[in-house]
Amino acid sequence: MTDIKAQPFPFPLQRDAVALIVIDMQRDFAEPGGFGASLGNDVSRITRIIPDVKRLIAGFRSAGLPVIHTMECHRPDLSDLPPAKRDRGNPSLRIGDKGPMGRILIAGEPGTAILLELAPIDGEIVIEKPGKGAFYATGLGDILKRKGIKQLVFAGVTTEVCVQTTMREANDRGYECLLVEEATESYFPEFKSAAIAMIQAQGAIVGWTAHIDDILEAINHA
Repeated sequence: MTDIKAQPFPFPLQRDAVALIVIDMQRDFAEPGGFGASLGNDVSRITRIIPDVKRLIAGFRSAGLPVIHTMECHRPDLSDLPPAKRDRGNPSLRIGDKGPMGRILIAGEPGTAILLELAPIDGEIVIEKPGKGAFYATGLGDILKRKGIKQLVFAGVTTEVCVQTTMREANDRGYECLLVEEATESYFPEFKSAAIAMIQAQGAIVGWTAHIDDILEAINHA
């Protein structure tokens, strides 16, 4: 077993039981004209992490380790979209409405797609999730069990919402969770900082955080 330098203390890597999960690196959240921008957010904060996420994915692929991608999206008939979720956000452009890149956060629409630079390759799993957490109403739990995964390394957006929600879900299910600090981001820097602090708090109550170089070095030399 190899330890990864991490906070609040070293992360005990199990190389044969670890997977990378990349949360919601979608056009709707990262590009002008998408859902994130329609809410008044600075999407350049999201695009700035693309090189590090890409390097992280490449490192896991090179090491022969699983990479899982998630996309937040809903059925075209909106049958999996609770009114309480649809009614929040920008009143003039809601989930399911027609936007510059197709219907907002609807499966199969251009804006819902994962950014081209980070697109899955053949054989990689893509989880379409209707909620913030990747375990809710998806087959992620069963997939991880079949693959013998016990540890999850997290990247993606946003740190305080879909990333942290999925980490908390995974933590409750017994997974050891590690967040890559350079490969996650929020539209609000103070929210990212707060989420990282909450994850590390009380002896890794939700999980660990680490830097990308330390993680890649560990998986390549374990």
